Amino acid sequence: MTEEKRPAVLVTGGAGYIGSHAVHALLDSGFPVVVVDNLVTGFRWAVADGATFVEGDIGNAALVGRVIAEHDIGAIMHFAGSVVVPESVSDPLKYYDNNTGRSRALIGAAIDGGVKHFIFSSTAATYGMPDVERVSEETPTVPINPYGRSKLMTEWMLRDAAAAHDINYGALRYFNVAGADPEGRTGQSTAGATHLIKVAVEAATGKRDHVAIFGTDYDTPDGTGVRDYIHVWDLVRAHVLALEKLIAEPEESFTLNCGYGRGFSVLEVLDAVDRATNRTIERRMAPRREGDPGIIVSNNAKILETLPWRPERDDLDTIVGDALAWERKLQERG
Repeated sequence: MTEEKRPAVLVTGGAGYIGSHAVHALLDSGFPVVVVDNLVTGFRWAVADGATFVEGDIGNAALVGRVIAEHDIGAIMHFAGSVVVPESVSDPLKYYDNNTGRSRALIGAAIDGGVKHFIFSSTAATYGMPDVERVSEETPTVPINPYGRSKLMTEWMLRDAAAAHDINYGALRYFNVAGADPEGRTGQSTAGATHLIKVAVEAATGKRDHVAIFGTDYDTPDGTGVRDYIHVWDLVRAHVLALEKLIAEPEESFTLNCGYGRGFSVLEVLDAVDRATNRTIERRMAPRREGDPGIIVSNNAKILETLPWRPERDDLDTIVGDALAWERKLQERG
C-alpha cells in the first residue's frame, strides 16, 4: 500500500499504554494520525510528536464527528476504556459506561462520518474461564466479569453495525500485554498498574517493596498461574497489519487472538526479572483471586493465517528487559 493511499487514522486512547505505541507504529508506517484522549489515565507527553492531539471524550459524539470531518478520518483504532478487572466487579456501571456506552457513541459517529474501517481493542477476558488451555476464536465467549462483558458487547455492536452499514472491523483479543517500545519512546506509565510484569519491574526498581503471588495451588507445573504474554510492540504491529487488511478487503471483518501461543507462570516471570536485575524480588504468597483461571494461553493459528504477522520480540527476557528499561527511564523523569 502506497503512503498516498493511507487514510488518516483516529486513535482513541492514544495517550495510554497500548494506544501510544500504536500511534508510533502507525506513524512509522506512513499513516496520518489524530489522537483523541481525555487524559484521565493517559499522558499528553506519551503522544508522538507527529500526531495531532485533541483532548476530549469519545462519548462526545459532536466532538468526534468534528474530528472525523476536519481530518478526513478513514479509520479508527479504538483503545480508550477502563481495564482493571477487580474494579469492574466493584463498579460495573463505570465499565458499561466507559467501555460499552461510549463505544456505541464512537461507532455511531464513525458511521455518520463515513469512516470505513474500525480496529477494536478487545480482550481474552471475553472467554471467561475456558475449559481448554489453548483458547481459539471458536472457544465459547462466556465472560465472568463486567470488564469482559463490556468488551464482548462492543464486539457484538461492531458485528451488527458492519452487517447494516458500509464499515468493516477487526476485533483483536489481547492476552497479557507487556514490555515497552524498543526505542524507549513510550511504555506503561499508569500509576497503580496491576499487570504482573509492570508490578515486578516496579518492585525491581524500588517502587514497590514486594510482589504478591495470588495462588500457588493451581494445576500448573509450579502451582502458579500461567499466562500468554505478548510484547506490546508485536501487538501494535498486528494492529497496523490488521488495518491494512481491512483497507485491502473492505467486505471482510475478523476477530483475532493476539498472543504467542505459549505461556509463562508467575514464578517464571519473576525469575526473569531477577535475572535482568541480578537481585531477588521479595515474593509474598496470597490466596487465589476469585475468577482467575489457572492457565489461559492463546491458540494464535488464525492471526498467523490471516495477517502477514510474525512475532519479533516473543522472548520473555526481551519483554522483561524492555519493561525494565522503560521503568528506569520513568524513574529518571521523576
